[in-house]
Amino acid sequence: MIKNSRKGFTLIELLVVIAIIGILSAVVLASLNTARNKGKDASAKGSLSSLRASAEIYYANNNSYGAAGVAVTTAGVCGDGDVTKLMGAAQTQTGNAAVCTHNATAGAAATSYTVYDLLTSSQYFCLDSTGYAGEIANLTSGYTAGSKCK
Repeated sequence: MIKNSRKGFTLIELLVVIAIIGILSAVVLASLNTARNKGKDASAKGSLSSLRASAEIYYANNNSYGAAGVAVTTAGVCGDGDVTKLMGAAQTQTGNAAVCTHNATAGAAATSYTVYDLLTSSQYFCLDSTGYAGEIANLTSGYTAGSKCK
């Protein structure tokens, strides 16, 4: 009687196993990338939401969001150290510069502010002095400095 004492795997069996492992790892890596982007967006939203408290403290100390006629993106609430740090934290996560504006004009102090940032999900996260905070698809239609998000 002849015994077939074959040990090991054939080349085809090994290639099939390697292909299966490759497919599974591709699926896992794709899922991890999506989760990573959602985590970055959540961190940016948290930073921008924390910014609201700093803006209100600025308002309480100065009775406005910016003095009359000051630059709307670099002074007033938008130039406050805590606000700029939180905007920088959001920018670190999304890779896009957060934008802060207020509605100061010549002769009148700013009565509102708006901060927004483009998230990795291609949505804008916007918050304003009215208390609104949320994602919006398009910020450009009808938006003016210091206006409401929506």
